[in-house]
This record gives sequence, C-alpha cells and structure tokens, in this order.
Amino acid sequence: MKLLLQTIPRLGLGTSLGSRFLGRCKGSYRYSTDIKPPKAIKKLLVANRGEIAIRVFRACTELGIRTVAIFSEQDVNQMHRQKADEAYMVGKGLPPVAAYLNIPEIVQIALENGVDAIHPGYGFLSERADFAAECEAAGVVFIGPPSDVVRRMGDKVVAREMAIEAGVQVVPGTPGPISNAREARSFCESYGLPVIFKAAYGGGGRGMRVVRKLEELEDNFDRAYSEALSAFGDGSLFIEKFIERPRHIEVQILGDKARNVIHLYERDCSVQRRHQKVVEIAPAPNLDPKIRSHLCADAVRLAKHVNYENAGTVEFLLDEHANNYYFIEVNARLQVEHTVTEEITGVDLVQSQIRVAEGSTLPELELTQDNIHVTGCAIQCRLTTEDASKQFQPDTGRIEVFRSGEGMGIRLDSASAFAGAIISPYYDSLLCKVIARAQNHKAAAAKMQRALKEFRIRGVKTNINFLLNVLYNERFLSGTVDTYFIDEHPELFHLRPTLNRAQKLLYFLGNLSVNGPLTPLGTDVPPAHVDPVVPPYPKYGSVAPDSFRSILLQHGPEAFAKCIRDHRGLLLMDTTFRDAHQSLLATRVRTHDLKRISPFVAHRLSSLFALENWGGATFDVAMRFLHECPWERLEELRQLVPNIPFQMLLRGANTVGYTNYPDNVVEKFCELAFSCGMDIFRVFDSLNYLPNLIIGMEAAGKAGGVVEAAISYTGDVSDPSRTKYNLDYYLDLADELVKAGTHILAIKDMAGLLKPRAAHLLVTALRDRYPDLPIHVHTHDTAGAGVAAMLAAGRAGADVVDVAVDSMSGMTSQPSMGAVVAELEGTDLDTGISLDAVSGYSAYWEQARQLYAPFECTVTMKSGNSDVYINEIPGGQYTNLQFQSHSLGLGSRFEEVKKAYSQANQLLGDLIKVTPSSKVVGDLAQFMVQNRLTPEMVEQRAGDLSLPLSVVEFLQGHLGNHMVVIRNHCGVRF
Repeated sequence: MKLLLQTIPRLGLGTSLGSRFLGRCKGSYRYSTDIKPPKAIKKLLVANRGEIAIRVFRACTELGIRTVAIFSEQDVNQMHRQKADEAYMVGKGLPPVAAYLNIPEIVQIALENGVDAIHPGYGFLSERADFAAECEAAGVVFIGPPSDVVRRMGDKVVAREMAIEAGVQVVPGTPGPISNAREARSFCESYGLPVIFKAAYGGGGRGMRVVRKLEELEDNFDRAYSEALSAFGDGSLFIEKFIERPRHIEVQILGDKARNVIHLYERDCSVQRRHQKVVEIAPAPNLDPKIRSHLCADAVRLAKHVNYENAGTVEFLLDEHANNYYFIEVNARLQVEHTVTEEITGVDLVQSQIRVAEGSTLPELELTQDNIHVTGCAIQCRLTTEDASKQFQPDTGRIEVFRSGEGMGIRLDSASAFAGAIISPYYDSLLCKVIARAQNHKAAAAKMQRALKEFRIRGVKTNINFLLNVLYNERFLSGTVDTYFIDEHPELFHLRPTLNRAQKLLYFLGNLSVNGPLTPLGTDVPPAHVDPVVPPYPKYGSVAPDSFRSILLQHGPEAFAKCIRDHRGLLLMDTTFRDAHQSLLATRVRTHDLKRISPFVAHRLSSLFALENWGGATFDVAMRFLHECPWERLEELRQLVPNIPFQMLLRGANTVGYTNYPDNVVEKFCELAFSCGMDIFRVFDSLNYLPNLIIGMEAAGKAGGVVEAAISYTGDVSDPSRTKYNLDYYLDLADELVKAGTHILAIKDMAGLLKPRAAHLLVTALRDRYPDLPIHVHTHDTAGAGVAAMLAAGRAGADVVDVAVDSMSGMTSQPSMGAVVAELEGTDLDTGISLDAVSGYSAYWEQARQLYAPFECTVTMKSGNSDVYINEIPGGQYTNLQFQSHSLGLGSRFEEVKKAYSQANQLLGDLIKVTPSSKVVGDLAQFMVQNRLTPEMVEQRAGDLSLPLSVVEFLQGHLGNHMVVIRNHCGVRF
C-alpha cells in the first residue's frame, strides 16, 4: 500500500481520485499490483515515420516526455521530423525502407542521446522480436510486449498452438509450417476445399492464396511461398480451412506487467481489399451480444495465457452462418485502426502503452474492465493517395491544394496532409486517417460522408470518391458486411471524376502569364475587349419554327432528300459555325460564342438547309488547342438548335482523323455522332478513292443519317487543256456514288477553283444525268468569284449552295450569305431568308470576330487573291498553313511557301487537295522552303531526304490508292 501511495503523485491523480482508486484495489477488483515501482520515461524515440510517429509524439507531449524522431534521407523534409524535440538521420545510403529497418543504428542513436524508451509504431520493426530483444539488451524500454511474446505471437503456427492451449477455437489447419505442396494436398484430402495458404512469419495479405480447385494447389503454393519469402525473408507457410464469407472482427487488448489484462471491445475490419483494410468500425455493428462477450473473453484468456503485456489485437473470423468464430492471429503491436477504439472508449491507447511500459498497472491507471464502456460508434477511413480507377495504383507528386473536412465528431490523424507536401513513391500511400464518431453507425457514416466531401486535394489522386461510394452503399449502412463486400460491389468503382476547375484555371493563367500563349500566334494583334451583342429573337419559352429536320426525324433520309429536291428556290447551308472560322480564324472559335448566337439562328434562320458545325478540323482543334470536348459541343448546340439539320464533314475511312481507321471504328463513330444530334454526313475522300468513300457512306447510312457523298473538285472542267480532272472524270465518279446509295450528291470545291462557267458546266451535266437527286455545291471565295459561281450553280439546277454570314465570308471562307440572298430575292430561286435576319446575324459575328484577332487571316491577306488558281491551296488550309509557317520560322517567307505548294503538288502527282492530302502537300512545301530545295533537287535527292512523316505515309498508301497517279505524273523515285 505504501508503494501505491508513492505512485499516485507520479500518475498525476488527485487525492480524491487516489482514495477511490485505493478503495477499489482493497476489495472491489482482483487485479495484481505486485510489480517493481514504475520508472518514469523522460525521453522517447519513435522508430517509425509519418502519421503514427506524430500520434506518439503528441501523446508524449501531453505526458511531459521529450520526443526523438528518426528519418531517412528521403524523409528529410517530412513533418514527423519537425514535430519531435530532436531528430536524427538513420540509414544514410540505404534504400528508403531499409533505413527504418536498421536495428543497430536505431538502438545506437537511442543510447547516444539518452533515450529511455523506443516506440515502434506499426509496420517496419513493430513485430520484430529481434528488435524488441536488442532494446531489452541495451537497457532501453521497448513500448510493446516482451521480445519472447512478440516472437511467439509473430509466429502464426506458435500463436495457433497457444490459442489451442488456452481453449480458444481455431480454424482447422496444419499444426506447423508445411514445406511442400504434397503436404498441402494431404490436408485438402482430409478437410476438403477451399483452403488458404498464409505466411507463417508476416501478415498484411502478403503470402496469402485461396485455393478452391485441387488442380490449382501447386501453383498457388509456389506463389504464396515466393511472396512470403520476398516480404518476410522466410517462405514458410501454413494451410488452414478457408471460411467463406466471414466478418473480420478484432478485439483490442491491454495488459500490464502484473499480468492484468482487459479488453476494450471489438472492431469490425471486414471492408477490405485483397486482405488490406480500407474502413474500420467500432464496435462491430449488429453483432450478437453473446458472440461479443465470448469473443472478448477468449481474447483476454489467450492474452493471459501467454503473459501478454502492453497493447495488442486478437483477430477472429466470424462465421455468422454457423454462428461461430475462429481465432486467426495476434498483432503484438498498436494497430492503424486503434483510433476508433479510442473514440468509443475514451481511452488513450498510446499513453496507456507508455504508462504500462513504465511499470504502472492497469488498476493504477483506472483501466479495469468495469471501467471500460462503449459510447456511440466510430468509423475510420484510410484516405490514401491511390487511384481506385487504376487498381489503386499509388500516385505521387506535390499536393497543390489541401482543405480538410473537419467539425464536430471528426478526428484527423495525418503527417503529409498539407499544401506543398511531397508524396514520394518510397513509402505507404496513407495520407490521412479520418475518424468520425456519433451515437450510432448511420450517424457516424453521415458525419464521415460530410467530412470527406469537404476535402479538396489537388496535385495527387486520392481514394475519396471510392470511400464515398462505400459510405453511401446501402449494405454498408445496414452495418453487416463481410470480407467479400468490395469484390461483390463493382459499382463502388464507378467513380465520379473530380472537376478541379479552379486549379486548372489558375494553372492555365499562371502558365500563360509566365510563358505566353500556348499556341504560336501569327500576328501581334491583341483580342478586342468586346462583348458581342446577340440580336433580338423570340424568347420566353417560344418554340423555334419547324424546319427540314422534322421531315428527317419523322420520315427518314429518303423522304428528306425528296423534300429537298422538290423544294422551290435555292437552299443555303451556313458554314459560319465551322468552315468559315476554320478558313478565316484558324478554327479557333470557342463553343461559348457559338452557343450564344444559336437560339437566334434557330428562330430567325430556320429556312436554312442545314448548319455545318462539326467534324473536319474543328474536331481535333477543339481538343488540342481549345481544350474543349467536341462531343459536348455537338450535344450543347443540338439542345439550342433543335429544328435545323446539322451537317458534318466525314473524311471517309479517316473519319475526322488523318489516317485510315478500321471499319468498326468508323461505324461506331457515326453511330455516336448521330445519337448526339448529327443529321447529315458529308462523306468525302482526299483522293476521291472510292473504297474509302464507301466505308464512310455505309457507316453514316447504317447510323441513320443522311448520306451526302462528295466529289472533291480540283482542276478546271471549263479548260479543255486540263485533261486529268475533266468532266468525264467527275461524271464517272458520280455514277459510282449514286450506285453506292448516296441520298445527296455534293461538289466539294475546297480551294475555290470552281469558276462560274465551270460550275454551270458541271452542275448541268450532273442534273441532266440525275434529275431526281439533290445536288449540293460547296466552294471558297479565295479569288472573289464565289458568289458568281454559286449563283451559276443554282441557275444550272443545284438545290443547295454553301455560304457564310457576311462578316465571316469572302477570301478563304465561303461566299457571302447576304449577297446571295439579296440577288435571288423575289426570283424563282428565292432563298426564303430575311435580309434583315442576315444583317443581325452578321453584326454579332463582326463583333465576335474581334475576339480572335491573334488568329485573323486578314492581317496578311487583305483581299481575295486570284493566285489560288495557280497554287490551289484549299481555303480551309490557307490560314492554318500561315500559322504553321509562322511557328516554323517561315512567317516572312509565306509567298515562297505558296509557290512551293504548287511545286509540291506537281511532285506528288497533281493531287486533289483536301484534308488530309492537302496537309501532305503543305508539309512537303514547308519542308522544301525550310531546306531551300527546288523541285529538281527533290527529284535528285529523294532517296536521301528525311521527308515529313505525312509524306512518307502518303507514299506508303495510308490515305488510299495513289501510286499509279504518281508514277504517271511524276519522275521522282520515292
């Protein structure tokens, strides 16, 4: 009793509390106090890192104990080093993990710096009996069980034997490690399948293999042995009966040197993936009180049987179907999930560990079983830097933003959770332990949900969305889950992606401010500070007028084509949403500006044949330069313009790319485009190569769209001296396209080479041959003759011509919409479009165009240019070629590039020039100018030149059949 009176002040107990304590010791409880007097710990070293090191430091600080940290070279800036009173590097020159396993150096640091005790934390050396023994030999207190207990409990075979001796039920298994697969087979023949292999000298899921088929036994034995040998240095395995669909329940125990042992109730750790715990709950929900009582009693019985000291965990598998449970192992250390036990019992386990290691008994600490009560429920989630969508692949990098979820009932245990922290690849990916406490399981889950949703972590991937899916799962909320929970709920992996909008915007603005524009600009003209005014149109719930799209939706493509052919007047297709800005502004117009004017177009320009707004270059430019989703653009525009048909450019077998794709890819692309709102597919091929055209036509038709097969036009059918692409060439190609089932026949004049007289000749010939087939004509106004050519086409029998609104027309764009409307107003070819509506539409784009001044083609091209009849550069390529030349340092030599374009075209056999063949010609032209090559030099040195990849692939046949053309028209031997 005198000893106890001397101890009370050291424990910090008041007189009244001490009196009550002594009263209990005299008669209320049968606890032993027959031990040596406590020896105060004044300085404690944590042989660990990260979150657990900080957890122990905090407990020590509250107890007035000085703290010492160790750190590896890789952890020199880690937070646990900053939280300690002293810190020393360990394992210099060793691998990251090996540094924390260097027992001699750790003990040496402790001895040299007056350390009284070492806490191993969890992981690393926490279950190494040799480490505990070294501490004992050096006279340093080991915060944990004695080395002999660590050794026996760390050996799963011995632990199993101890459990059997203590009368604790175990899973049927081998009495000792097995050495070969034959022994395993013998066990299976006796006890049946399934069985599980387990590493005899380690845990954490490594060395575990479940066998359900006898023929898989040998392979699984070899794998488990290899894993155990690699992880623990010993491949010894034992085998036991595998319990199907168990709950994983563990009981927290605490013992002292006087052989007193108590339990602090149980935790449910059934939510695990590949034997690694993900979410832990205390107490176990919906656990039968009788089972709970027996579990806890068995845990205490086993601990007393082995003379257990300090904190530990006894783990069981609960077979609820058989209403039975089985001992599996003892973890002779503090567990990661000790926090939930602390929250429901109010017991600080780390401080209790230290006091017990000093020599205090549990009764002296008022930790008797009748003092341990459960209040409420606690849940712990392990927030990690892992990507659940990629098999929980660890992520590394710098945390750019960190905001935590906090508030009543939330506890955070962390070490690297702050903005600026570097997450390295060397250690465990645990970022933060989030613990929620409330009155019951559902309330605790609600707090955890709220806390996790408050977290904002940017810079590294986390498993937050996966954890939220777990917490919202009805089965989890019911409180009864087994170890199969994650495997049987694939919906947990349906993860909502984080938007991270603010951080992306800040990064973009910062990068732009420091490094300038991401895209090389061809001009020094800054964008104007204007807000384009949308002209008035009917609003407040008014429905846009019906248009040709209703015919298509109700009656299909054939009826649509017939309606177009029967229509009186010339129909117009507006290219402002695509080809016009591709030709004038390097395809840089954003979805935002298209969406703003869309409702006006739907209401005031409903007589249009269609809007060309998708496909072609707009697809890849949206992704590469505008960082927009072209599919979202299509869907959003369709919502705003429900009445007017949409038309896209489909490059045959190239779809919207620059190489041939498999047929099923083309089909799936068209199917998806149609489902997102596309109606008319203008199918073309850069070489008029029929097989590629037919692939695109069939895919578009199969998807349900209108097939508009296009003849790519080049040359001059009105010039008898140009015989390669003459009238017969185009008529023969038209015959094949009609046979293939096109709904509409298009003439696609990419470079504006279709002169008015040629337009009249070509359209007249096609109309005479196909009187019932709609004809659609497309051109560019590069030379200034576009309006005249479209009027000539209309008068010759074309049903539709392409135009752009006035302020986005002319030059390399399409002819003026207003000019065509005004010219035909009141005639048999009246377009049915109001000139006033065109004027308002044009005013909007006149302002919007100023926003894209850095990409404006008119800085260098002040007017139409008739040299297009010489160089034949497509209008849609002209401005892009300018910007490419600028980025290659050829901006001042663009006239040379244009001349070389014509020469490159002839070298390649006088191609039809449309994407992607036009890109091939352009790349070769720039290559020639860059390297100061004449056509003759290319011919002479062709075999030695490192030609652009696009040219090489073209010559290899990637774009279709062209080799005969080259051999007939080019002397170059590529």
